[in-house]
Amino acid sequence: MQSTADHLDLAPPTTGRWLGPMGLALIAHGLLVIALTWGVSWQDDPEPVSFEAELWSRLPQQAAPRAVEPPPPPPSPNQAEIATAQAKKKAEAEKKERDEAAEKKAAANKLAAEKLAAEKQAAEKKAAAEKAADAKEREQKLADQKREQERKTAAADAKRLDQLRDEQITRMMGQAGASGGPQSTGTAQQSSGPTPGYGAKVAARIKPNVVFTDVAPGNPRAEIEVRTSPDGTITARKLTKSSGNAAWDEAVLRAIDRTSSLPRDTDGRVPSSLVIGLRPLD
Repeated sequence: MQSTADHLDLAPPTTGRWLGPMGLALIAHGLLVIALTWGVSWQDDPEPVSFEAELWSRLPQQAAPRAVEPPPPPPSPNQAEIATAQAKKKAEAEKKERDEAAEKKAAANKLAAEKLAAEKQAAEKKAAAEKAADAKEREQKLADQKREQERKTAAADAKRLDQLRDEQITRMMGQAGASGGPQSTGTAQQSSGPTPGYGAKVAARIKPNVVFTDVAPGNPRAEIEVRTSPDGTITARKLTKSSGNAAWDEAVLRAIDRTSSLPRDTDGRVPSSLVIGLRPLD
């Protein structure tokens, strides 16, 4: 749609009643009526007619300043406090997580150390028990070996003693038959006593056969009566005076049994009966 208007040249207002503000108002209304009239009928005109109007104002007008976008308002103190609180809360949560992780790690390390210590202690106890068992087994084996050796020694001693007794009985029976019986009278050689050094010779014969490992306080003396045949074979022995130490008395008796015969005196004779006294430390 095109608008047309008449071109009017209006001179600047002059001073006066009708040419003052009132005149300007009348002119403006007139122009408005003309514009409305032509605005309604412009479509019927074959050619549009244009006009121009230039209005003058007594008062100078100043253009409005360009609108300036105001800067964003600074954050309110509440928002800053909220941000600070959130950051602090986040830092505390992260610290708490780190502390909990450290505590868990420390607890795991402690548990592992305790487990390792318990395993080490159990291994040490097991090793000590095995060592004690081995030592006990060795001791038991040594004790068994010692008892077996003692049993064999005792059996050998008993066997030898039995042999000696059998031999003595055989000799006694042979001597009894040769002399006419046990009631035969003695000779001059049998009535005579041994020489002064004969006792030392008898002791030297018996002592190597003494087996005594105990301690006999006071060095006690045991006296044994020994009977022999003319060739020196021991036919009987008995304890006539105890030393007060049964182990030493028994050791002397066994030594005499092992000796089996006594040495001859300087004149070639062997006393038929004599008392032998022995001490452990002699």
